[in-house]
Amino acid sequence: MTSVLYDVPGPRAILRNRLIAVATVVVIGALAAFLIYRLALSGQFSATKWGLFTYTAIWEQILAALGKTLAAFGLAAVLSIVVGFVLAIGRLSDHRWVRGPFMGVTEIFRAVPVLVMMMLLYYGLPSIGVRMEPYWAVVIALVVYNGSVLAEALRAGIEALPRGQKEAGYAIGLRKSGVMRLVLLPQAVRAMLPVIVAQLVVTMKDTALGFIITYPELLYLAKQLSSNVQFGRPLLQSAFVIGGIYIIMCLILSGLAKWFEIRMRKSPKAKGGAAGTPTETVPVQPGDPRLHEAGTTTEVIATQGR
Repeated sequence: MTSVLYDVPGPRAILRNRLIAVATVVVIGALAAFLIYRLALSGQFSATKWGLFTYTAIWEQILAALGKTLAAFGLAAVLSIVVGFVLAIGRLSDHRWVRGPFMGVTEIFRAVPVLVMMMLLYYGLPSIGVRMEPYWAVVIALVVYNGSVLAEALRAGIEALPRGQKEAGYAIGLRKSGVMRLVLLPQAVRAMLPVIVAQLVVTMKDTALGFIITYPELLYLAKQLSSNVQFGRPLLQSAFVIGGIYIIMCLILSGLAKWFEIRMRKSPKAKGGAAGTPTETVPVQPGDPRLHEAGTTTEVIATQGR
């Protein structure tokens, strides 16, 4: 028995797949058990190492570091989206003298790693007499890199749209700016929303690179907590707690993006056709005079309420 896309597995293939699945689960379970055993054997579950996180002052420091992380991410995310739109529109210009510089800026910013950009801004600028706070070094580095990546994603989304979308906009009298703003960009953003969200998640995680330039965010605090001798240098414990906070933040961001995507799909503006003019398919019997107007079709489209 076959399907359009694949051959339906027979009894032997089903048995083989089940055995592979069971073996995979057993191997993963054994590795997890070995990891837990090693953690317990090395005393990682002891109350001494976890006792650091029973103090209110420690959690106040964690909340303060979380605020620093969110402050850098929030501004960087907004500016990255703005820069992405500007660079994408500039790269789509019909004029080569406009398109060239935008393409050059985008490619250069995409090629420079975020950490290198942060170090250049924080450690390099003082050599020419310009000092920059760690916060602004983190934000600017995140904006120039992630903005250029988002620009390429938006440009790809716009160029992937059918050519008829642009031509239809020109046909109804829209200028190029109106076609871009009202026709192309909304569809491109809707299509590339998963890519945009994924890049924003990367932006949030890249704020952790700020600890290299002494920006007091979550990873910087985790490094300080892990060096506490009184509690046995809780390196793994600090990593688990801070890593869990990053996971929660990324899940919240993904959930908000999913909610926004659902809202966009339900919005009447996101659907084709004019709102308030639903259509229905009306069957036509042989001999009906409407067949001469509709050609050889056996159905015509009628507007409800006529």
